[in-house]
Amino acid sequence: MLFGFEWDLSSPATYAASILPILLIGMWVTIQATVIGFAVALALGLIWAVLKAAPFRVISWPASLMTEFIRDTPLLVQLFFLYYVLPEYGIVLPAFMTGTLALGIQYSAYTSEVYRAGIEAVAKDQHEAARALNLSASRTFTHIVVPQAVPRIVPAMGNYLVSIMKDVPVLSVVTVLEMLNVAKIVGDRTFNYLVPLSMVGGLYLVMTLVASAGVRLLDGWLPKQGIPLK
Repeated sequence: MLFGFEWDLSSPATYAASILPILLIGMWVTIQATVIGFAVALALGLIWAVLKAAPFRVISWPASLMTEFIRDTPLLVQLFFLYYVLPEYGIVLPAFMTGTLALGIQYSAYTSEVYRAGIEAVAKDQHEAARALNLSASRTFTHIVVPQAVPRIVPAMGNYLVSIMKDVPVLSVVTVLEMLNVAKIVGDRTFNYLVPLSMVGGLYLVMTLVASAGVRLLDGWLPKQGIPLK
């Protein structure tokens, strides 16, 4: 029994039907971790991109070194650091929050490069036109650069969304009951791993296909010349 559900081992079909509600609970945890981790990666990645583009080396160099360090160290090491080391200094976070934070920090290093590429893809004459109109640097960035950069970075960001989703099972090492961890527990208790793991693979396929389709729809909907702002 897990989450109050019991499973029927009389046949593969009944076994699959009896564990489906349990796996769907794990699937919901997986989706939550993906969404929150991706949101952290988007927000923190933009901060890294802005800091690395700063004209002062005292700001840009530390930001570049930090993102390089994050990108070049394994997600599992960062996860263990947040979960086991921070409590020694009085910072104790729930396992789920720790996992989503680790995912967001890891992928922020990648999204920062996507932001940088999108921002640099905006033609320089757009900046010159903004200066000619006496727009401030912040207004130029938010109203001229960002609306033109967003459509360019959507496909790459979509790839990282799918990647984060597929990396969520790593959180099982800190006891997060995401979908794969639930399937493993069910397999451990029933000594039948084929059905739960096969179902997890199928559910992951569905989730990634839905996410990819959503990204394609968003990419097709956004105007390539930029997002109009009122």
